Amino acid sequence: MEKIQRIGISLEGSLLDKFDELIHEKNYPNRSEAVRDLIREKLSGEKLQDPETEAVAAVHLVYDHHQTQLTEKLIRIQHSHLLKTISSMHVHIGHHECLEVILLRGKVREITRLGDQIVSLKGVTYGKINLIAAEEFLSEEEHSHGHDHRA
Repeated sequence: MEKIQRIGISLEGSLLDKFDELIHEKNYPNRSEAVRDLIREKLSGEKLQDPETEAVAAVHLVYDHHQTQLTEKLIRIQHSHLLKTISSMHVHIGHHECLEVILLRGKVREITRLGDQIVSLKGVTYGKINLIAAEEFLSEEEHSHGHDHRA
């Protein structure tokens, strides 16, 4: 683990009060942990601006499972992009509605395009793509070759 370094910051009292309220609402144990998360989020967001950045995405879908051939289309898209699809989860949330979460991995450009393709299918009533920059989580070999070497 990397050595922790202490820093000091100056904030207006009203801003600090709002930050402390946020920390309390989100159940952070202390200000330091909250600041670390904010910095990580900002850095990840900056990395995601580069379409070549390695990332993971969770594509959330709500759809009517009675929609003609939608389930088959979802399966076909995932199978045609097998190296990008990590996993998926399917949950029945109503009589006709299903929630599907599809996890993708690859370059921002590729997985955003694939996520958009999935979300825009006819019959999807809600879709959202959440990206996280993943370069720091990949092994040197995966990062340099852009491949997933899982067994």
